[in-house]
Amino acid sequence: MKKLRLFIPISVFLLTAVFLYKGLFSDPTDIKNANLEREFPEFELPNLMDESHIYNKADLLGEVTLVNVWGTWCVTCRVELPFMTQLRNQGVRIVGVYYDNAAEAAFGNVNLAKTQAEVEQMLAQLGNPFQFNIYDVKRDLSLDLGVTGAPESFLIDQNGVILAHRRGAIDERVWQQQFQPLIERVQ
Repeated sequence: MKKLRLFIPISVFLLTAVFLYKGLFSDPTDIKNANLEREFPEFELPNLMDESHIYNKADLLGEVTLVNVWGTWCVTCRVELPFMTQLRNQGVRIVGVYYDNAAEAAFGNVNLAKTQAEVEQMLAQLGNPFQFNIYDVKRDLSLDLGVTGAPESFLIDQNGVILAHRRGAIDERVWQQQFQPLIERVQ
């Protein structure tokens, strides 16, 4: 019985070591989204630059669309914008979902005029890949999509089915490996 007790700490140590070793080689951005191969959620949200213009799911249908959740406060979004602008110039339809800074949104300190000015400045500086920008005022759409931060991107087909989801920036490699084959498959 005493010998058996000696194996308990060794077993716990080995299990912990295997768990940690496996974690070293995992991709933290490769988290499966429960919305894959499901319909894009219904929504009614204003245009970021013109609150009188309301968008809904029907505005995303009819062609393959890349929906990009982003914000001016997001450093990775700044890195991603020039490549996304190249994609738009190649004919990829990209729609932005503006996602406010978490701290400002949580404390109700969102100043829309200031945000619009920051967006105009950033897009003029780094390129504007977006056909239009949806303003996710209360993050309802982002919550329905399972967004955990910015940038995140969703590729949807002509019928509004989510084909792919990416947490983090899209660059040439990610585009060629993850998104381009899906677009070729559905077109």
